Formats: sequence, C-alpha cells, structure tokens
Amino acid sequence: MPPQPNAAKVWMTAWLVPAVLPLLLLIAWDLAVRATGTMLVPSPKEVGLMLWDFAFGGIYDDAFSETLGIHWLKSMSRVYGAFGLAALLGIPLGLVIGKNAAVRRFVDPTLQMLRPVPVTAWLPLSMIFFGVGPNAAIFLVFLGAFFPIVINTTFGVKSVEPRLFEAAAMLGCQGASMFRQVVLPAAMPSIFNGLRLGHGIAWFLIVVGEMTGVPEGLGAAIMDGRMLSRTDVVIAGMVVIGFTGFVTDRLLVALNNRLLKWSPQHNV
Repeated sequence: MPPQPNAAKVWMTAWLVPAVLPLLLLIAWDLAVRATGTMLVPSPKEVGLMLWDFAFGGIYDDAFSETLGIHWLKSMSRVYGAFGLAALLGIPLGLVIGKNAAVRRFVDPTLQMLRPVPVTAWLPLSMIFFGVGPNAAIFLVFLGAFFPIVINTTFGVKSVEPRLFEAAAMLGCQGASMFRQVVLPAAMPSIFNGLRLGHGIAWFLIVVGEMTGVPEGLGAAIMDGRMLSRTDVVIAGMVVIGFTGFVTDRLLVALNNRLLKWSPQHNV
C-alpha cells in the first residue's frame, strides 16, 4: 500500500506555497509607494479600503460605494454568456474540422486567416453591427474565446493516435461509437486547454468592450475610475477581475481533473 501524503505537506503545497509570491508582490508594492512618496499609485491598504467601500460602502460614500455587486453581475453575465456560446459552437466545429479532411480544407484556411486579427480591431465593426452597448461587448468576448476553443479542439482530434483507432476497431467499435468512445476522450485534454485559454481572453476583452459606453460592468467602473483619476478604483476593479477569473479557472481545472482521471496529464 503506497504511503499516504502528510496532511500538513498537502496543505502547504496547495495553499501556502502559491500564496508566497502574491504576498511578496504586495510587500514590494507597499514599499515602493512608501519609498517614492507618489500620490498617483495607491498603497495596498488604500486599495483594500476601496474594495470594502466598493462592496459594502460606509467609507467614501461616493458614486462607487456599494456598486460592486451590480458591476460584477453584469460582467459575469456577459462573460459567461459569450464564453458558453463560444464553447457551444467552437467545440463541435473543432471536432468536425479535426475529423473530416474535406471540412478542414474548406474551413481551416478561413479560420487561420481570421485568427491573427486582434479582437480589439473588431471593436469599430462590433459597434456598427450591435450599437454602443452590451451587445458589442458580448460579441468581442465571444470572438476572443471562440478561436482558441476551436483551434485547440481541432488539434486534439488531429493528434489522436492511429493505434487507438486500430485497437478500437479490433474490439468492434466503429462509426459514431468510435467517435464517442475514442476521438472525444482523446481530444478532451486539448479541449480543456482551449477552454482555459478562451476563458482568460474573455475576461481580458470584457474590460475593452465595457469601456465603450456601457453604463454598468467592471470595465465601465475601471473606465470611470480612470476618467476621474481614481487609481484605487481602477486597481480594485483589476483585483476583482483577477480573483473571479482565478476562481473560475480553478473550477475548470477541477472539472478537467475529474473527467480525465485516466490521463497521465490530467492533474494540472
């Protein structure tokens, strides 16, 4: 029977070690502000106070007080609505492109031509197509998440070992059963990589999209803070986005590890 891992060691590996670098960065940030005496960059304490007021009020009582919930929910709905749509379309399309050579020859050149175009370059067109508002932001998020999902899914399908098909055929697996039991499981690690990449890009682009006339959302709050020279608001919005993205990424990793226990590369 293999030895059981020490509980304290597991706790340190899972929680304490990852917390060291953020703590060091906070200390360096605070020391740099104190040493330079700058009034342009707030200290970690000032950002912490802003975060509390942003969420619960009672400190500054200004236009940003107690508005975090509204901004956060609006951004969440746009990000995960667009991300879900990108996954719903990108995964099946990637599976078909990767498996069918004729479809790949027809679709892949266009995808490879559109993929290098920065999503922010689509911003003027998105405002023409959808007007100034949340729909343009949702379109940008969808577009940014779609390409990494479909490209990684295609790569995963194309990378399936031919020997797996031979072994499955010898066991009587063919047709739709072959696709469901061989191709899809073998492509799942690449699919999850695409989902994680698309998820990170989605949060990056929602800030860009919400800076264009959207009244509510974390990107809108960051834009308002910039216009009012409230750097503490800007950094507070960045912290909320980073923490939300981190939590959701951990959920994707947990789902990946649960579904891919059979894979030697599942534990990421």
